[in-house]
Order: sequence, then structure tokens, then C-alpha cells
Amino acid sequence: MNPIHNFFPSDICFRQAAEQALQATLVCDPNPRVGCIIVDTNGRILGQGHTQQVGQAHAEIMALRAARAAGFDVRGATAYVTLEPCSHHGRTPPCCDALIEAGIARVLIAQQDPNPLVAGQGIARLRAAAIDVSVLDPDNPVAIATRELNIGFFSRMIRKTPWVRMKMASSLDGTTALANGQSQWITSPEARADGHAWRARACAVLTGIGTVLQDNPRLDVREVKTPRQPHIVVVDSRLQTPLDAHLFIPGRACIIYAAVQNDAKKAALQARGATVVMLPDSQGKVDLAAMMKDLGTREINELHVEAGSKLNGSLIRAGLVDEFLVYLAPKLLGPGQGMASFGPLQSLSEAVALEFQSTDRMGVDLRLVARVAGRDQF
Repeated sequence: MNPIHNFFPSDICFRQAAEQALQATLVCDPNPRVGCIIVDTNGRILGQGHTQQVGQAHAEIMALRAARAAGFDVRGATAYVTLEPCSHHGRTPPCCDALIEAGIARVLIAQQDPNPLVAGQGIARLRAAAIDVSVLDPDNPVAIATRELNIGFFSRMIRKTPWVRMKMASSLDGTTALANGQSQWITSPEARADGHAWRARACAVLTGIGTVLQDNPRLDVREVKTPRQPHIVVVDSRLQTPLDAHLFIPGRACIIYAAVQNDAKKAALQARGATVVMLPDSQGKVDLAAMMKDLGTREINELHVEAGSKLNGSLIRAGLVDEFLVYLAPKLLGPGQGMASFGPLQSLSEAVALEFQSTDRMGVDLRLVARVAGRDQF
């Protein structure tokens, strides 16, 4: 959950910039989480900041503003930035131009920006202005941590699809709900609060129509403080989403992917504020791979999946899940609903190979984060 603290305790300047980047986690999507500090020749911090809400100031601008507000002259100073300063006019002016105009003498960068609109151009513009620029090697712990913090942004920029994280909560024997559907609550309050923290950092939460009809969930962030709610995405092939479903929350974007045309229901859902996207596959179901590409065009960096075993299985079978967030309760529940319905496999060699990223206690429960082997190599 906090990749910065797992790496580089030695370099205090980059660590401080990375701590700033962490503060942007719940704020700046779909922009990357970036931090910046500006120090003088004696290593004194003159200003620091992180990327704000989309359309507002980036990390470098916030750091320059902080230095200016404190009465410091940043000419000749060094800027530590966790991601290459942008060089294009997007929702805001280029940050590299602001650093140049401020008289910054040196810029140290943890990671080159994967955005094709930047991708080295910010570095080139800084160097053209006679600024000394250094970029860390990709295998440097600082660079690794910075990329990990922004893995969804890197995924969207390079693969054109979100980083897909599937959350599941079960008993130790893999039961997510009893045979009668009862599932509240298998895990502890601490595990549930942690799950909400992972929801909060995502751009969108994905679920299926089965979950909507059975549980009528809100799937919003309630257990932790957040300045925004992630979008809600529903896979609903036949447009069965009830018009009074709890997932319709004022101010939260709702995207419903369907496969079977129903003009009247589509219009009614759109009247509730939903965006309905028709993406049928050859079997009359939602084309899940096409959905991921569409979500990429909608600037979804991290997609948090909380669905039933059927949709979970379909996503796994299609090879669309990158990472698993699993909470295991110290309980045995016997037969019931499982985590994911896919297979049966004919050989052990067909198994989805995972790599454990972390194991942590959450109250009485165990939290496992496991990644599909090699999935982050893009």
C-alpha cells in the first residue's frame, strides 16, 4: 500500500519528494502522483509540493509557490522531482518552463514520464536551457518506488489499459459467501477499512450485474477519508441495473457496459446520470478486453474490481487481471461461493502463476497482495 516506505531510506531529498508524491495519491487522478522539493546549495529545503486535483497545479509549481511564499530565492537551486517535468500544454502549462523561468540550476528526476506527449521532451527542454539534469537508472530503488506508486499511470500510458487489481475476501478455505449468499461479514473491521483505502486510491471500482442485483451495494469509500469518490463501472450485458440502485451517487460518474440493445432502459439509465456503452462480443456478452481499452481512453489508471465469482472468473480467464488483493479470515466455512469461477484446468501448467508482493496482518485477518508473474514488465 505504501511502496515508498519499502525502499530508499538513505537519500533524504528524494525521500522527501516521494513523501510529497504519496500525498497526491487520493487527489490527482488521472494525473500521475508526483512530488517535488527544491533545495539550496546547503541542502536546505526552500519549497515542496505535490500534484493537485486535475486541472490544478502540478508538483513543481506547488514547490515553486511554497518557496516564493516563504520569501526564498530559488535561483541556482536544485529540484528533486519524482517524475519528469511535463513539457506540453495540457490542462496546465509546462512545468519545465516554470523551472527554467525560476532559475533552477539542477533537476534530479526519479523516472522519465511514459506519456508520449512528454517522454524525454521535458528533459531535453531543461537541458537546452543549460540546466543540469540527471535521471536515475530504472533499477534504482527510488525509480522503482516511484514507478510502483504510479503503476496505473504507467499502464495506461504504455499498454493503453488500466492496471487491474481484483479484491477478494474469503475464509481460509476460500469461501467468499455461504451457499445462501450471506457474506457480511467474513473479514474484520480492520480488513474492511483497509479495503476501502484501496478503493480510494483507484480511479474506478468495477462490479458485475450479479453483485448489483444480489447485494445492491454502494461500492463507495466510507471507512477512510477521501477527497473524491472513484467512478463506478458495471458489467451489465442486458441492462438489468435497477434505476433505484444504490450505486447511483450524486457527483460520481457511473459507466455501464452492455451487450444487448435496449433503447428504453438505456435512456432511463442515462437519465439517472449513467454513461451506457455498448460493447458486445460474439456471444452476446460484454467484450471485456474492449472494455479495458475503453476505460483507458477514459483516463482510468487503476481499476479496482469487487465482483462475484462469475465475473472474477471471466476476467481471469481473459487474462485481464494484473494483481490480486486478498483478505483471508481465520475461519473455515465449508462449501459456498468461491473466489473465482474459471476452468477446470487440464494441467497444473495452465495455472495462473503469481508472485507475492506483500503479506500483512489486518486485525485478525491476513492481507495478501499477489501479482501475475511478469505483468508489471511493460
